[in-house]
Amino acid sequence: MIPLNELLIFAAASLLLVLTPGPNMLYLISRSICQGRKAGVVSLVGVVAGFFVHLFAAAAGLTAVFLAVPMAYEVLKWAGALYLLWLAWQAVKPGARSPFEAQQLPPDSTRKLVTMGFLTSALNPKIAVFYLSVFPQFITPEHGSVFTQSLMLGFTQISVSFMVNLLISLFAATIAGWFINNPTWLSVQRYFMGFVLAALAVRLMLEQRRSA
Repeated sequence: MIPLNELLIFAAASLLLVLTPGPNMLYLISRSICQGRKAGVVSLVGVVAGFFVHLFAAAAGLTAVFLAVPMAYEVLKWAGALYLLWLAWQAVKPGARSPFEAQQLPPDSTRKLVTMGFLTSALNPKIAVFYLSVFPQFITPEHGSVFTQSLMLGFTQISVSFMVNLLISLFAATIAGWFINNPTWLSVQRYFMGFVLAALAVRLMLEQRRSA
């Protein structure tokens, strides 16, 4: 069983993940602004379904890695830290765009909205790398089944992502308008996010190797 404090830290990392601009956020915001809240929520159903592809693939793969190649933990740890540093740079680099600059999308049917949401999520490299590099840092074989721990972390990430993306889908137009009128806060948000992501990367780099 994963300790509560570790689970809360992972939930915070998942929150940072969903707040970091990526394909899912851009698609949901653009869809909500161009076609309305209902279309955004319908698209979110597909996005959440796509998360399960990453979840079960990672759960099965990580179980095999921890059992067969314990030293792979170190590789995954450094890959996760470097990925978080890359996300931090993406948040603060000069010319970084706001995810609330929506793209113009034509109206689509409910079936296509779900399908596009699913494909956007299932093929999202940001989610894939998160599951493969950050995920393992919160799994300790001595706490029980690696597969069960993976499922627990996965459902935590999906729950956090669903709640945040639901709010984004419902209030995309309002949030976008507020940031347009308050550009300073957009910069503050970007730098704060970058700082927290970098801090989490340092934490991973200092983490001691966990024995099986």
